[in-house]
Amino acid sequence: MSRFLLLPVASIFAAVLLLPHSVRGDSEPEHSAEQIKFFETEIKPILVKHCFKCHGANGAPKGGLSLTSRSGLLQGGDTGPSVLLESPGDSILLEAVNYASYEMPPSGKLPQAMIDVLTKWVEIGLPWTPGDEIAHVESEKHGPPPVNDETKQFWSFRPVVRPEVPSHPGDHWVRTPIDAFVLKSLDAAELRPAPPATKTALLRRAYYDLIGLPPSPEQVQDYLSDASPDAFERVVDALLESPHYGERWGRHWLDLVRYAETNSYERDGAKPFVWRYRDYVIRSFNDDKPYDQFVKEQIAGDELPTVTSDSIIATGYYRLGIWQDEPVDAHQELFEDLDDLVRTTGEVFLGITVGCARCHDHKLDPLPQTDYYGMLAFFRNVKRFGERSHESVLANSVRTLGTDESVERYERLIREHREETEENRKALGNLDRRIKADLVGVENDEWQAEQARIDIARTRIGKILSQKDFDRYVALTAERDQLRQFRPPGNEQALCVTEHGPTAHPTHVLIRGNAHVEGELVEPHFPSVLSPPSPNIISPGDSVNSTGRRLALARWLSSADNPLTARVMVNRIWHYHFGRGIVRSTSDFGFQGTAPTHPALLDWLASDFIDGGWRLKRLHKLIMLSSTYQMSSQPNEQALAKDPINNLMWRFDMRRLSAEEIRDSILAVDGSLNREKMYGPSVYVSIPEEVLAGQSRPGAGWGQSSPEDRARRSLYIHVKRSLVVPMMASFDGADTDASCPIRFVTTQPTQALGMLNSDFVNEQAAVFAKYLIANAGSRIHDQVALGLRRVTQREPTTEEIARGTRLVETLEHKYKLSTEAALKQFCVTALNLNEFMYID
Repeated sequence: MSRFLLLPVASIFAAVLLLPHSVRGDSEPEHSAEQIKFFETEIKPILVKHCFKCHGANGAPKGGLSLTSRSGLLQGGDTGPSVLLESPGDSILLEAVNYASYEMPPSGKLPQAMIDVLTKWVEIGLPWTPGDEIAHVESEKHGPPPVNDETKQFWSFRPVVRPEVPSHPGDHWVRTPIDAFVLKSLDAAELRPAPPATKTALLRRAYYDLIGLPPSPEQVQDYLSDASPDAFERVVDALLESPHYGERWGRHWLDLVRYAETNSYERDGAKPFVWRYRDYVIRSFNDDKPYDQFVKEQIAGDELPTVTSDSIIATGYYRLGIWQDEPVDAHQELFEDLDDLVRTTGEVFLGITVGCARCHDHKLDPLPQTDYYGMLAFFRNVKRFGERSHESVLANSVRTLGTDESVERYERLIREHREETEENRKALGNLDRRIKADLVGVENDEWQAEQARIDIARTRIGKILSQKDFDRYVALTAERDQLRQFRPPGNEQALCVTEHGPTAHPTHVLIRGNAHVEGELVEPHFPSVLSPPSPNIISPGDSVNSTGRRLALARWLSSADNPLTARVMVNRIWHYHFGRGIVRSTSDFGFQGTAPTHPALLDWLASDFIDGGWRLKRLHKLIMLSSTYQMSSQPNEQALAKDPINNLMWRFDMRRLSAEEIRDSILAVDGSLNREKMYGPSVYVSIPEEVLAGQSRPGAGWGQSSPEDRARRSLYIHVKRSLVVPMMASFDGADTDASCPIRFVTTQPTQALGMLNSDFVNEQAAVFAKYLIANAGSRIHDQVALGLRRVTQREPTTEEIARGTRLVETLEHKYKLSTEAALKQFCVTALNLNEFMYID
């Protein structure tokens, strides 16, 4: 061992990796065409990217080790063989890349998928393209990654292929294929999974995961008393059928699509009817709408063969971003809006940061600038939100919903109302002018009040008005008032997308992203590194005033052949269940994203998702019935030492409740949550005056809802970009200016201060105290016991009840608080318990 330690650091890689092989006859064996292809597509890219900086052909290779040819590899470096073809498992090469003895490459451990590939390469005898010596230029390439056969072989850009499920005969921990894949990784690391979670912890986890609310004490007791083997499965089924499932999982989707109800910038004006998009998302999750259909409706709901009210509402997706209502450069601002669509669509549906190729080729991923504008071309014909038409500023973004017959009836009623209003205005105006010309003195002031005009007109009977004229004036006034109250029945309006017409504006590459400096003409096309088909753009017909481009995009995005869509979505579902994805960078599946911790599991889930009809509820159930999901968060020293961040999934990670879950849970445990009222226009909760004062126009755009509406779930709170509800801001609510794939959890003093001192928490603590008095009787002991039972969703211990009782009694006797005030302070304390705030 000492001879390795004497080597310079720069030579360690060479010393470890490759040495002269003792059997020279093995240097040029025969390899099959399939093995040669394996080397070219799998091995060669790894060597070039991770090894050639030190061991390529430029200058003397470090440690005397050259990896540019098979002979150079077998000859090795300064220290003797590290690849033993007759005993591959003993090769120092494999020890080094596994970080078992040496750590190679020293810049960081290779992803497990690459290590597996190198292991296979050694085991099959180091196949190499005959006579090929990798040119030094391959190791010296700088600049943006090109689109070529090598980059197309990156793991996420390859087609999804359903892998074989690992076999674990006799291991009862394996309940589902998920467990088989997870256990394979744990076995390789000589680790065992954590023990199962307790029934109460598992029930609480399931409730929050699926509906975002805690179970009631009665629901906890029912589950604990059910000893049947399928008790948890029936809980999962019931929660998936709950209408509150759509509220919980709809919130996740709204994070992704940068949902907000105002435009941002100084005025931050409201987006009309945008809440219908939120309701569409909730309904879609509750209905278990296939994900491929969900995608198509949002991207091209107005271009589908069958257009429905839901598919029109779904295109509100295009109107959710920020919007500058007073741009300095209107043409440049148009491309800012289009950039928002390209970025959001690329990140949300494909998990690629295509927006980084707006001004130049992507610096990190094989996404040339032409691919960015190829994607933009699908949206180029979309009318900008707020773009003025001959009708109104909103006509290009708001449509009337309904059947053809109901829309025709609605429009006829509007037309007739407009005509009647105009006739009334002219007739009443003629009489008004006759009367007004006869006014004297103070009558001119009195005339300004419409309700006084009939009395003034009555004094002109027999002078400038006949009795018939006066009677007609009264009738016309009544008709005017009735016309003002007119509300056409039977139709609703929704925020949606519209296009300029069936012929699209041309799309050019914009030099450095400048809208005024056009480069080459670009046609709609998909990112070339994905080896996609050409877009099949078909005109949707004369009845649809659009190009059909978005429908071509939607069909490709939702295709089973798309290598990214299913992978990205199942990874998101995994992320929301486990607190992190199999790919931790959930919206970046590119070169700089994190590699999957379980690549085979990800591909199995993606293929199973497609084969299962793109149904999300089926995927939830598959995950939640696995042993992997049902593990406890219990640590062990061996696993913490080997895998401190739990990449191998040896336990379940604890998580803090989200901002919405905290607020909704407070309302749920104190009995005031209005969970029955779903959908409809958003509500306004109380915001302190000090917060409202921070607006450019204090209080503008923030209304006052009824107490009943203020007790609705947080999902229904009006989302104003320039005025965030304090609890949502403190507890890391979603950033609405761009897609928010992950809510990073912070710990900061304002969280604790708000949970102790805010008006909301103290008001709800008072409500909670009244609830306990009303439902637990007059004994402090019983009130405390019920309070802890509702907050922790378990039976409190005798000591916990005694401690809570002592707190109330101390506040009463030492600090002279009334019983109800003291109980309120106990409730504040209970709502601040870690056990309330965290999911185990």
